[in-house]
This record gives sequence, structure tokens and C-alpha cells, in this order.
Amino acid sequence: MHDFSRAEKRTRVVIVITIVMMLLEITAGVISHSMALLADGWHMSTHAIAFMMAALAYYFTRRHASNARFSFGTGKIGVLGGFSSAIVLSVIALAMAGESVHRLFSPLTIHFNEAIGVAALGLCLNLVSAFLLKDDPHHHHAHDGGSEAGHTHHRDLNLRAAYVHVLADAFTSVLAISALTSGKFFGWAWLDPLVGIVGSGVVFSWAYMLLRDTGVILLDVTPRTSDLPEEIRRAVESDGDSIVTDLHVWQVGSGKFAAIVSIVAHEPKLCETYRALLREHDELVHLTIETQQCHDHESSHALG
Repeated sequence: MHDFSRAEKRTRVVIVITIVMMLLEITAGVISHSMALLADGWHMSTHAIAFMMAALAYYFTRRHASNARFSFGTGKIGVLGGFSSAIVLSVIALAMAGESVHRLFSPLTIHFNEAIGVAALGLCLNLVSAFLLKDDPHHHHAHDGGSEAGHTHHRDLNLRAAYVHVLADAFTSVLAISALTSGKFFGWAWLDPLVGIVGSGVVFSWAYMLLRDTGVILLDVTPRTSDLPEEIRRAVESDGDSIVTDLHVWQVGSGKFAAIVSIVAHEPKLCETYRALLREHDELVHLTIETQQCHDHESSHALG
């Protein structure tokens, strides 16, 4: 078991920084008439949601770790929130794209100095957030044994995802600064709404990915990228006697799975023996095993 308290504290700090900067950029974007700054602000909102989901995952995991009412854990609480937020963000992205296109044909006077200052501040805060979120393997639990393999295997993926989000925010801030600077010094004001269109596309792409990733979890779909069903079948049937006759694998949270396995064998093993074969799969957090004894005529009929 790992201690994620340090990661949780750092995530909370970044949430506060991100939300404050998001509100500042959106407000400044409206006042300065800069679609690039507005797009950067709304793009930051997608990542603020991701950070809050990470914080919720830490919080509910700690608070309800032993709550029997959550049969498969609390992983889908954050997933449901992410799905709802993605729908809202999709609508915002479409509205941003429409307004950016309108600004291309009916431009407003942009207050470049104010907009560039806010965008530069956003970039600085993104870099600070990236420093806070950079995963430090030396702070993982001692039972990893200090090995490189242990650090890689037990890396905090929650923190890693938030770190990638911050880097993406920094990139869009650079885009906004470039567009605003070009408008100020070269008179290329058309770059601002153009970057607004690009930014709305980025927000929509994040929203779409969030809808896709959360939707498959809520619908109990096994991801195409997961080979867990094949791994379960291969491990159970490795003795040459046991046959998996029914197998259901589904996600109960981000990267966490449950499975129901029905096994037929001439000499069925104890359920704990089958569990031991699957113990290396840390992502398999809930496993139900059913065994039945099979006679020769039943086996030939099952295989026929």
C-alpha cells in the first residue's frame, strides 16, 4: 500500500492555482477581446476538472476504503463527474469556435498589453504547477525495494496524468502569447481569433477523449487496449485441465477492473489457487471465481 498524502497535497495546491488562473484568463479574455486568451482559459478549465477528479480519487479512496456499501469501490464517482463535465465542455468548445469565426469577420479592438501580461502570468504558473506535480519516485513506499522496476511499476499515475495536463496548458499559453505578440508588433490581429479556433478544437478534443474514456467505464466495457481477459484465460488454463467457460471483465474505475470467472475442470483446484495465478495483476481489484467438476463425456461435449 502506498502513501499518496504528499501527492494529494500537491494536487490540491495545483487545483487552486489552476482555478484562479483559469478565472483570471477568462475574465481578461472577455475584457481585452482576446479569443486566444479566452480559449487558453477554457482549455485550462478542462485540466482543472482533471485535477479535481484526481483529488476526488485520493479523497474517496481514503475515506471509503472499508465502506461495504461500495461493492466495487468508489472509482466511478470521479468517472461520473468527468463524464458530466465533458458534456458541458463540449458545448463551451462549440460556442468558442462560433465566436472565434465571428471575430474573424467582425474583429474587435484587442488590448494587447493586458492580454499578453495575463497570458505570460499563466505560463509562469503552469511551469510552477509542473514543478509541483513532477513525480518523484524516491517518495514511494519503501516496500518497492529501491529497484528501478519497482519505481516504474508503482509510479503514481494519478499524479502523472495531472503533470501532462499542466504541460499541455503551458503549450496553449505559449500559443496565446505568440498570437497576441504577433498582433501587437506586426498587426496580425487575425491570429488571435485563429488561435481561438485552435484552442476551441483542443478543448473539444479533450472533452471528446474524456467522454470516450469515462463512457466505456460507466457502460462496463472492457477497453480495446486491455489484454486482461486473455491474460486471465491463459493463466487459468495453463494447467491443461482447467477450461474457462464464462468470463466477464469490466472497469470499476480508471485502470481498475473486476472479473467473474467460471471454470470447469476434471480436478478443480481451490479458488485460492486460481487467485494466486492472477495475483500479479494489480489492476484486478475484485475477482469472483466459480468452479465445476467435469466428467469425460461432459468435457467432450463442451469442447465439441
